[in-house]
Amino acid sequence: MVCRRFPGRVALGIDARNGMVATQGWLETSACRALDLARRCADWPLAAIVYTDISRDGMLQGPNVEATAEIAAAVPVPVIASGGVTTLDDVARLAGRGLAGCIVGRALYEGRLDLAAAIALAK
Repeated sequence: MVCRRFPGRVALGIDARNGMVATQGWLETSACRALDLARRCADWPLAAIVYTDISRDGMLQGPNVEATAEIAAAVPVPVIASGGVTTLDDVARLAGRGLAGCIVGRALYEGRLDLAAAIALAK
């Protein structure tokens, strides 16, 4: 397993639709809950888990704070939110729930989020 060969240097990405793990480039939805997968992998020597709610990715509608925070509370691995982060308020809500970080994409490309302000807020 690659994370055992490089402990603390591999992040696990969990992509989900309605809380269920999405696979095959998001075309398939499995019968496995994202929360259950995170728990199953919690003892691996991961650097982080990146949780993406694919229904929000690129939509600029805000992240799924509740689902991401639920995973973060359930595992000892740092959790990074992905999908939908759009505003400084989104960053503040995620930081307030103890998440290790967040991934911002489209909001930066479109100039909707000031990266320096987001970094300062998250500290």
